[in-house]
Amino acid sequence: MMIKPRALQEGDRVAIVAPAGPPDKEMLRQGKRVLEEMGLDVIFGRHVFSVEEELTSLDQKRLADLHEAFFDPAIRGIFCANGGFGTARIAPMIDYEQIQRNPKVFWGYSDMTYLLNAIQNLSHLVTFHGPMVASDLNDEQRTKETESTFLSLFTGESLTYDSSHSPLNTLVYGTGEGRLVGGNLTLLTNGLGTPYQVNADGAILLIEDVEEPAFKINLMLTHLEQAGVFESVEGVVIGNFQADPEEYAKIKKVLQDFFACASFPVVENFYIGHCQPNYGVPLGANAKLTTSPPRLVIDSGVAKS
Repeated sequence: MMIKPRALQEGDRVAIVAPAGPPDKEMLRQGKRVLEEMGLDVIFGRHVFSVEEELTSLDQKRLADLHEAFFDPAIRGIFCANGGFGTARIAPMIDYEQIQRNPKVFWGYSDMTYLLNAIQNLSHLVTFHGPMVASDLNDEQRTKETESTFLSLFTGESLTYDSSHSPLNTLVYGTGEGRLVGGNLTLLTNGLGTPYQVNADGAILLIEDVEEPAFKINLMLTHLEQAGVFESVEGVVIGNFQADPEEYAKIKKVLQDFFACASFPVVENFYIGHCQPNYGVPLGANAKLTTSPPRLVIDSGVAKS
């Protein structure tokens, strides 16, 4: 049974952390203002801008920010500043039992995929794959749709994603229902064979990536397949791959060929991932994927108090 964090309310304090690398200060300031306009009281983790050559010290500071945000009862939500690399290094050091005792919104994507899955597996907490404060909410990048995707954290409403959000393409027809899991394909592959491996049994699997060539997409999908990840999935949701048109044509051919004989529904071109708009979704919440017409319906990831 997955634990849902409490829905956010106007006036709630939330923290911004940067477990994968320091953000651009001006972009973070702009994104912080967007969260404040939603009615949130926003603070920074103490080490958001820390840059050190010695990784052990840096990891301890990133871990401290994450722990302080989860364990402080005055903080109701945690938003990641941006992506980068290195979250896998802190995953073994996280106090998952304490996080389970202090459930709250944890929101990010890209390199955060490692932590989203780790916290789901070991704390049994619904986590959120969604746009990040500096990289997605800055003045140059953000869209109204990206901003609006945060509203479900307040309303507790279920989410419906159909072709009104983006032109969805069905690769394999059918219906599937189960928990929504997944995230960045590279990080999902990196987590194989660890305690933080994505648990896709009976689930709808989300995959997305950024600027990876078609041959590498094929290699990673094959790795997941040979590791048994696709053996009992109920469906696959394919997000954005952020590639130029020529490369994306190759990627789409890889996807069509790879899933050609799949026994579960597969739908692509969801604006989830490294794109604008970037729609946030709760991972660990129940979802239903249909293909006639293509539609993904996801239960709310938060509990109304």
